[in-house]
Amino acid sequence: MTTSLRPWWRNCALTADPEILAIDRMEDEIAPIAENVSKTRELISSLELCHHKAERWVDNIIAAIGVGKTAKGLGTRPPGQRHSAETVWQNACAALSAWVAGCPATSVDLNVGTVPASQMLACLGDRSALKEWQVQRVTEKIRTTIHWPQPEDDPAAGYVWLLLGAGEYDCAYRSSCPEHYEEHEGFWLTTVRTIIHDTESGAETGISLGIAIDLLWPCHWRFVENLQVVLEAIGGNLHPANPFAACGRNIGLLPLRSRMVVVSSALNTFCEAAEPTDETQRDVLEVLGRRTPEKRWLAASLGKTIRLQLDPPTEMRVTSAMAGPDWIRE
Repeated sequence: MTTSLRPWWRNCALTADPEILAIDRMEDEIAPIAENVSKTRELISSLELCHHKAERWVDNIIAAIGVGKTAKGLGTRPPGQRHSAETVWQNACAALSAWVAGCPATSVDLNVGTVPASQMLACLGDRSALKEWQVQRVTEKIRTTIHWPQPEDDPAAGYVWLLLGAGEYDCAYRSSCPEHYEEHEGFWLTTVRTIIHDTESGAETGISLGIAIDLLWPCHWRFVENLQVVLEAIGGNLHPANPFAACGRNIGLLPLRSRMVVVSSALNTFCEAAEPTDETQRDVLEVLGRRTPEKRWLAASLGKTIRLQLDPPTEMRVTSAMAGPDWIRE
């Protein structure tokens, strides 16, 4: 029997395990949930540890639990304030667009992060109609994400998923070419049938180029390296030096993994009213302050979310199963 999952857990689980059910019972005991508490819980539901600013997000959530309210969340950035990574994303789009428009790779004088765009574009090799189509899809993926949401009156501005049919949290595949790509169905089929051979958690595996483009999130901490892997695959190198990392794929490479393990342990210490075992735990407990039923529920929710994202359930892992559906190999 499958237990239904509350929407709070959408970013880390598809089914409820005993620990999630116990945390849900905490929620029931404090219902109805106050608006400020609900806003903080929503921040936890929006957390992605693979985001390049995830550590700051976690600190903000802990602070919100401590004070009992938050001003953070979608749409709260002051007008006119630029995202710290915006230049990287814009340069990537500019470089890719220039290449599609016919500019030689060597003439693109930009950096994508610390990597010269000319160096990244050089791996595309000789120009072809297929490569231009694939690079256009990469550009759309990046541009759509950094300008999300798209204007309602311009649906064509959005990215159309190549192979994943249900978005980032579901591993459902498309079974046929999307209508948007029917004019170039041959290009689409070649793209989704191209398999990048790399590793996941050290084991040899593979991932469809179509899925890699679908999962090329600019906000990912490894965006520049992932972009390099995708462009190399388009150029014909299907054995990259570095593996492709996505939300649930190669999570072991996450730079802040060790600290998140410690933070999760500190949250558990808070929930159990235990004594802190080190300075980091003491720092977290000091921010959380006095225990209340609401704080205990939020701390338990954050701790569980962190643990599940560091070690995703099988059904949410982007592993060898994500190389693509069987039909793409026929």
